[in-house]
Amino acid sequence: MQRLTIVAILLTLSTRPLAAGTSNSLLDVSPDGTRLLVANTDNGTVTVIDTAKREVIREIDVGPKPECVAWIGNGPRAAATLYAGSAVVFFDAATGKVGKKLPVKFEPYGIVTDKAGRRGWVTHDYLGLVSELDLDKETVTREIPAGSFTRGLALSPDEKRLYVAEFFTGILNAIDLDSGKIVDSWTGHSTDNLLRQVALHPTRPKAYLPHIRSIIKTIDGAGSIFPQMSVCDLKTPPASPPPKGGDIGGVRRRISFGMDTFNGIYVVTNPWEVALSPDAKRLYIIYAGTNDMNVCEVVDDDYKEIERIGDAVKIGKNPRAIRVSPDGKSVYVYHAMDFAVDVYSPLMKKVATIKTCAPPKTPEWVLGKILFNTALPPLTSRRWIACSSCHPDGMHDARVWNNPEGQRKTTALLAMAHTHPLHWSADRDEVQDFEYTIRSKLMGGRGLVKGPIRGKKAFEKAELEDTTANRSKELDALAIYCNSFEPPLSPHAAGPGKLTPAAERGKAIFLRSDVACATCHSGPFFTDSTLQKPYKVHDVGTGNDDPSEKMGPLYDTPTLLGIYRTAPYLHHGKAKTLLDVLTTQNKGDKHGKTSHLAKADLEDLVEFLKSLPYETPPTVTPNTVSFRLQPTK
Repeated sequence: MQRLTIVAILLTLSTRPLAAGTSNSLLDVSPDGTRLLVANTDNGTVTVIDTAKREVIREIDVGPKPECVAWIGNGPRAAATLYAGSAVVFFDAATGKVGKKLPVKFEPYGIVTDKAGRRGWVTHDYLGLVSELDLDKETVTREIPAGSFTRGLALSPDEKRLYVAEFFTGILNAIDLDSGKIVDSWTGHSTDNLLRQVALHPTRPKAYLPHIRSIIKTIDGAGSIFPQMSVCDLKTPPASPPPKGGDIGGVRRRISFGMDTFNGIYVVTNPWEVALSPDAKRLYIIYAGTNDMNVCEVVDDDYKEIERIGDAVKIGKNPRAIRVSPDGKSVYVYHAMDFAVDVYSPLMKKVATIKTCAPPKTPEWVLGKILFNTALPPLTSRRWIACSSCHPDGMHDARVWNNPEGQRKTTALLAMAHTHPLHWSADRDEVQDFEYTIRSKLMGGRGLVKGPIRGKKAFEKAELEDTTANRSKELDALAIYCNSFEPPLSPHAAGPGKLTPAAERGKAIFLRSDVACATCHSGPFFTDSTLQKPYKVHDVGTGNDDPSEKMGPLYDTPTLLGIYRTAPYLHHGKAKTLLDVLTTQNKGDKHGKTSHLAKADLEDLVEFLKSLPYETPPTVTPNTVSFRLQPTK
């Protein structure tokens, strides 16, 4: 019976060549190879390119933050996910006409379509869902639980399964489209992190996953972040329950390759996306942190899997998408910070550059984003780590790091322009103080400021005594970019400016004097952090929880905006849920007085916290810093 199942899977996997729209990406090539779609995330547009003339046909305004794009059937209809707009937008690439903007659940990320152009599927990042679409009627037909923080996805060649990637864990889940259930999973290392995309071999049961590994016990640029690619064997039938990545019958279900050792002594950073040639003999992988690409031969041995062809190739700034033309003669790479697509030969000789859009926002913001995403000097000396390796696009990596000062959970940069000072211990009062991080063992760079900075002994807060702003246009630009992240309205709110009945009850509890949450979590950003010295820090009873702690027990009050998606909680990450923050991790009622609350009251309080922000906070407060994107009038 098991042998027959394996044969059936192999037969279905061999029925379809690589096709448009079957793996999520910012790029998609039309089935006939004549048109290329490019989603310009920061501009809110999609560019249509004539691949024969290698020129832009048009740029189409589609909406806020398109993260993926896909052709529908043979075109000219196409669709894009609007990550910041909670919608899928349909448009005609031939005329540039934008059609229906289909409202979908929060944070739609990846999109794939079937060959007939009848059905489509969309991942939702925070919610861990897949929405199935009727592409003819432009409606959502069902929503499928797909894992946790789901981004990447690919449609199997027989169109019976979806393979969905979890962003923070690197887990690959297989969804049976008849039942709408997860029927298999491939788990790698506990350190696997930041998996954005899945690519499938068209004729062999293989999935290719580009990601990193985060080694939280090592705070050193040569041992913290590693570039990886995992290959999953899809043909082994699942056990019951699914084996979660373990070997079955001697078959290695998942193997991980270190792409640093794959390149000898040449370090590459932040694997972002992979693509296969139409004949599946070559595999391409791009590295967004070091602006490199590997060209590989696909090895049909179920062991070695890939073999490097030549050395890593230098390409443009911040490559975030790659596709190969249907005839295999052209390789397209989208360089997000060049705002261009480069066209290469199969062995990566560049033959053309096509500008896709104008740089968005301000030149300083653009420069800041380039610096934030690069692992090249002068930000590092050994190319291992970029700011974005732990703060992807200003978010967090869901990790708690064993820092020299103690355990520290990675924070998101949301609302940072309004919530200085920085760090859990309030030891930095300017984003420019990250010059100290750039020069530390973690990044090992020479820095962006010319000349020395103030010396630092042990864990003293030397940064507070040193003015790093206005000393380097690059460092100021990095600050402007880091201060540009504003939190979206929570999907748990009842609507803009509205709360659910449970959250309304929770708000009343939050504001009660006998609970005292609002004593520290005050104002529109729900923090008492202020630019006025001395900075307010508090003992919330967690300083002795971590024996490695060097700077406690006083900590800065973090903003509560966007807290619904930033688990685990507290500086050491020991609170796995918001309820834990209020109960098991609130001994002695030092973190709000909650021990006297009934279970129903605690649940309502959690609902209120999950709803933040339910209204747009102000663009300027007395605590807003000057190095930021100025709001448009």
